[in-house]
Amino acid sequence: MTCTNKTLKNLGTLRGVFGAEIDQIEGKVLVSHTDEISRKEIAEMLLSLGYPEIENEQKIDYDEPSIWGCAL
Repeated sequence: MTCTNKTLKNLGTLRGVFGAEIDQIEGKVLVSHTDEISRKEIAEMLLSLGYPEIENEQKIDYDEPSIWGCAL
């Protein structure tokens, strides 16, 4: 839980991020955000926390601008 709380706390400091969920079973983070922040900025934060971005994930709709996934 410490890792989860740290990740959610850090994401909450990013301007434009208005929600995040961590699925520990699937090892994924879903981030909801506005266009005030870019995917690249979120990806950099998540990578620094140990969550690299998932490439070509079938379960995630990459056309939806406000939700995307990263894996543990």
